[in-house]
Amino acid sequence: MPHHTALQILHVVFGYDRFRGEQQAIVEHVAAGGDALVLMPTGGGKSLCYQIPALLRRGVGIVVSPLIALMQDQVDALRQLGVKAAFLNSSLDADAARGVFTALVRGELDMLYVAPERLLLESFLSALEQVQGGPGLALFAIDEAHCVSQWGHDFRPEYRALTVLHERFPEVPRIALTATADAPTRREIVERLKLEAARQFVSSFDRPNIRYRVTLKNNARQQLQAFLEAEHANDAGIVYCLSRKKVEETAAWLKDKGWDALPYHAGLDSATRNANQKRFLREEGVIMVATVAFGMGIDKPNVRFVAHLDLPKSMEGYYQETGRAGRDGLPANAWMAYGLGDVVSMRQMLLSGDAPEERKRVELRKLDALLGFCESTACRHQGILRYFGEEHPGACAQCDNCLEPVDRWDATEAVRMALSCVYRTGQRFGVVHLIDVLLGKTSAKVEQFNHQQLSTFGIGQSLNQAQWSSVYRQLVAGGLLEADMESYGGLRLTEAARPVLRGEQEIWLRRDAEPARRKVSKAERGARAREAFAGASDDPLWLALKARRTELAREQGVPPYVIFHDSTLLEILERRPGSLTEMGQISGIGQAKLTRYGDEFLKVLEDAANSEI
Repeated sequence: MPHHTALQILHVVFGYDRFRGEQQAIVEHVAAGGDALVLMPTGGGKSLCYQIPALLRRGVGIVVSPLIALMQDQVDALRQLGVKAAFLNSSLDADAARGVFTALVRGELDMLYVAPERLLLESFLSALEQVQGGPGLALFAIDEAHCVSQWGHDFRPEYRALTVLHERFPEVPRIALTATADAPTRREIVERLKLEAARQFVSSFDRPNIRYRVTLKNNARQQLQAFLEAEHANDAGIVYCLSRKKVEETAAWLKDKGWDALPYHAGLDSATRNANQKRFLREEGVIMVATVAFGMGIDKPNVRFVAHLDLPKSMEGYYQETGRAGRDGLPANAWMAYGLGDVVSMRQMLLSGDAPEERKRVELRKLDALLGFCESTACRHQGILRYFGEEHPGACAQCDNCLEPVDRWDATEAVRMALSCVYRTGQRFGVVHLIDVLLGKTSAKVEQFNHQQLSTFGIGQSLNQAQWSSVYRQLVAGGLLEADMESYGGLRLTEAARPVLRGEQEIWLRRDAEPARRKVSKAERGARAREAFAGASDDPLWLALKARRTELAREQGVPPYVIFHDSTLLEILERRPGSLTEMGQISGIGQAKLTRYGDEFLKVLEDAANSEI
């Protein structure tokens, strides 16, 4: 699109009046031929940072992405906007792939999404050289750039070979993008992709629309059901579990309870996975129960919640997984149920893996940072940003700790009892047995090992079982105790425990709230959802607008949000445009969408006015 400015393309093609954050600076830098490394949170508008420069510059923009599902979505969305886009990956048959290849060489494409394996084929690289000498190459965009890091959670070895782009096409600008990278991963991206001369753009990692909550695990399924009933009765969301078995069981349980839930994990055949993913993307109110095999690049903007029934492996994992909620900027929930069993099992899983010792140490440090976050009594938004090297201005009013500040107590004496009990019993027993000893319970195991003779037997009766469990959980999370692999989860002391046992250090712990037993009333259910959408979910016009969007999406075989995001529908609901001109002023409605859908939605508004909805 020669002779257009970045702002004109943003407005005419994409339907937005202004750039957000550093988008404009990035677009102008890359459009002028500069290399860039872009760190921007999920939902921050990363794709515009390469799509607009690709349209501004001569030739085709090549987007390298490891995500087949995302390619399809992005191409569908771009075609809706009138952009000539295509993708090349293993989901295409030979004829379709040949057609795309021909269009590429003839200069008939504005943008081509390609899997890294395909791009690295010598035949493809030779074709790109041919394109460069003819229609031209606008840029290379390397999406999910953290896949290059061997310390990251999504390592893809083929990403290491992408330096070939710089070697063979030194004149073509490159833009590497990721939604999550701590400082070491960032350095590795720069080094591995030879981006030393690239300008770095680091946006804020804060997601102010997400409400973070970590709740103590106490019958996690029922807690999940209560959370869904209270706040997400008709919403799309993702529930993450650690194992395939738990995914299957949780999805079946939710379905049995009346929720539209589907399973997703790497053990399902690809046809089932694809069908379930398609339903999640294209229908409203579907819950996907999944392992981390699901999600990277899922571009559904109206995921209203992400729930974790098991602990993720790291802060990066947690941030990326929760970041799939609320990409449209509207309120969303990140909810996690967490307990001592999670801490022990995750540590054991990391330690028993085949990874080299150095990698295990890195992964354990990452896990420790996440455990510290779970147990923290401070603002969750502050904790996440601090991990990524960013400061947060103050309390967020969007997390459990800020909304309901946690009680802390001087647990120094109790901690010394708990650590002494671990030491006296030989540093090889699990929490249940240790608590029996502290409470003075003569169980069969206590008698078997003659632990009723120990000085720690019965000294902890001032606390109950749940309180001792909380103490041990926080000591493991805080690194004073660790699970011993050889004794199947028995706890042993670490160096950090010594000064506490010697009476040289005070320990304050969070006081866990008692599990809520109050039945949630019908009036309270959905209160947050109604609040989040300012009453929209109860409005018949809102339902009519969504229904029309769903019909149009079904007719075209695309997800509803490819037609319009929820945020665009909300603006239509609030402003009630009476003409195409007024409709064209709504955020997210560019020229192509106005032409294609303007009259459709004006008719919904007109029908509503006539029937006095």
